[in-house]
Amino acid sequence: MKDMQAQLEKLRTDAAECALIRDLATEPRKRELFTKLAEHLTILADEVERAIGAAGHDLKRKE
Repeated sequence: MKDMQAQLEKLRTDAAECALIRDLATEPRKRELFTKLAEHLTILADEVERAIGAAGHDLKRKE
């Protein structure tokens, strides 16, 4: 579970960094690329967060 939490934090950090790069980019193609990357990483982070929640729920049911 700790490794999943670490991955979640890394995905959130990477998404924030992509958003920052997007905001600093002057070329439209780079802005578009980093927008897509930030969105994709955010979706992945959301999925990991849901998996953590489901795993926690499953652990509670086993107790």
